[in-house]
This record gives sequence, structure tokens and C-alpha cells, in this order.
Amino acid sequence: MRRAKPGERIEVAGSHAELGLHLRVWCRANGHGFAPATGLGSDVRGTITPALHHIDFPSERSGGAAAEGVADRPPPHWGLAGRSAEIELGGPVFDFGLVEKIELWTDDAARLYARAAAAQWDPETAIDWAAPIDHDDEIEDAIVQVITYLIENETAALLVPARMLSRLHPHFREVMQLLAIQAADEARHIQVFTRRALLKRPALGLSTIGGQASLKTLLDEPDFALSAFLLSVMGEGSFLVLLDFLQRLAPDAITRRITRLAAQDEARHVAFGLAHLQRHAEGDPALRARLAAATHRRHSALAETAGLNALVFEGLTLIAAGGVSPGQIGAGFAQVMQLQADMHAARRLSLMRLGFSEIEADALSSLHTRNFM
Repeated sequence: MRRAKPGERIEVAGSHAELGLHLRVWCRANGHGFAPATGLGSDVRGTITPALHHIDFPSERSGGAAAEGVADRPPPHWGLAGRSAEIELGGPVFDFGLVEKIELWTDDAARLYARAAAAQWDPETAIDWAAPIDHDDEIEDAIVQVITYLIENETAALLVPARMLSRLHPHFREVMQLLAIQAADEARHIQVFTRRALLKRPALGLSTIGGQASLKTLLDEPDFALSAFLLSVMGEGSFLVLLDFLQRLAPDAITRRITRLAAQDEARHVAFGLAHLQRHAEGDPALRARLAAATHRRHSALAETAGLNALVFEGLTLIAAGGVSPGQIGAGFAQVMQLQADMHAARRLSLMRLGFSEIEADALSSLHTRNFM
């Protein structure tokens, strides 16, 4: 009917005895002309003359389906329509806060989402939960304390993209999908870390004021670019190194396996954060100054907090040590010192990829929260 020319008549045929009646009522309700028709056979027939407004309703196309069709700033009245849909004008206006392509987009979004979707894993089948845990109680207590710390950090890493997702214009569907699967990744991490911690203990360990304060600064950051920088680049970039540390040194197969799987997911989160921030920085030379200022603000806000939970530091030392003799503790301490140096090096490299000089990257990385995330 929409392809019909003005005044053109469309014949409709069907076998239902009441078709003519129903067509007449429908046409009257929608402003179309209708006349009964006769034809060969037992079909019921009618002729519809489409109303002009049905053919020529005002509409516009919401960009193109491919990445080249992504709009720089999709208007709010495009609403929930898929990209490239023909949108009838006059509909509701949506209040999306994140609408600037320069802040959100990377051409890698579709590829990263495809990788993320293909890499999803089932905690029930990907992990052998019956594998033996036969190390000393001191080491198990250390693992539970470190996992307690991991869980609250993963919770922050879930809530930040979930909050941004609710403000994102759906026109950027690949970014929307990435944020959604990122939140799903973190939910799964919380699940497996919690299950591992409670295998041998009835409850989790200690959560400190300093750790909570550090994570709160991530949740309080409203800016998409700054939030992605602090969480994905600085925080999760450091976390990748920590997960690798635990994967290498954890004394039981279950802990090694879950940290390996979590690290695979976190690597994609970091890749997306870097990809869209690199594109943003290329189009907005002032972005790097904003990123640096955000780092300084967070450092100042946390200057009087205790930083990393002392029990987490001791737990990492014990995990690396593998025992409690003085020699083992000394070796474990040295490995934790190297862990922090490796985190610093990883942050420096990411900062230089965003266009900071080596000196600037070194200084900004040194200001990152002592809580790692």
C-alpha cells in the first residue's frame, strides 16, 4: 500500500467469509476507501484505495546499517529504533545523555563484540569445582581475603558500564552490546570468585574503608570518557597484571583457572577502553588534559585513605610465598613488589598509547590509586 501511487486501487482476496466486512471496518478506521469486488472462484474480494497520508507519512532514515552510517550526534527522536530504520516523525523524544560519536565510538566495536560473544564461558563446565584444595589454612585464608577484594572491585566494574549503558543512545548499538556483555562478564566473575571463596570458608574476608572509598570515586564519575579511562585503562589495566600474578602463583587449580578466565574477559574490556579513547583523543586534543586532571582529582580525593587493604597485601605475599617460613615470606614480598612495578609499567604503556609522553605517562601512573583498581 505504501508503494501505491495516488488514486491507485489495490485488490485484496481471501477465503474467509467475513473478509469483506473486516476490510470495510479497517479501511474506515484508517481513512482508506473500500469497495466490494467480485471475482472468479470462491474467494472474497475487495478493492482498497489507499489514503494519501498513508503513503506519504513524514519520516527520516536513522543513518546507515554499517559503521559508515553512524551519525555524529543522533537526535533524541530516533529513540529505540535500530540504526538505518525509517522512523516516522512526530513520535516521543528520548532523553539519552550519551550521544556524541567522538566520545563513544570505535571502529573496532563490532569486532570486539563478536570476540566477546564467542568467548563466553559457563562457570559450571569451564571450571573443575571438584579439583583438590590441599594447601595450608594460612594460604586458604589469604586466598579468601584476596578474593574478597576481587569481588568488590568486580562489582564496581559491573556497575560503571551498567550505569553508562542506561544513558547511551541505542544508535551506537555495537557500543551498547559491548557494555552489556562487559556487565555480564563482571557478573560471572563475581559468581565464580564468590563460589571459590566459600568452598572452604563460611564467609568472605575484610572490606575496608579505603577500598570502598577508592571504588566509590569510579562510581561517582559521570563523564563517559573519564570513567572509561579510570576504570578500563588505569584500573582494569592494573587488574590484568594482578590476575596474571594469581594465575601463575595460586596454589590450587580452581583459583588458577578462574583468574585465567577472568583475565581473558578483562583484556577485552581494556581493549575497548583504549580503542575508543584513542579515537576520541585524535578528534579532541583537549581530552588528554582532562584525563590527566581526572587522575590528579582522584589522587587528591584518596590522599588521606589507607590505600590497599593491608590484609590483601599480606594475602598476596602469602600466595606468592607458598608458605610461612621467613625465607618464603621474603621471596613472596619481593614478588609482590615486582607485581606493583609490572602494574606501573602496564599503565605507562597504555598512557603512551593514548598520546602521553613517557615522562607524563610515568607521572600519571605513579598517581594511580594504591588500591590498584
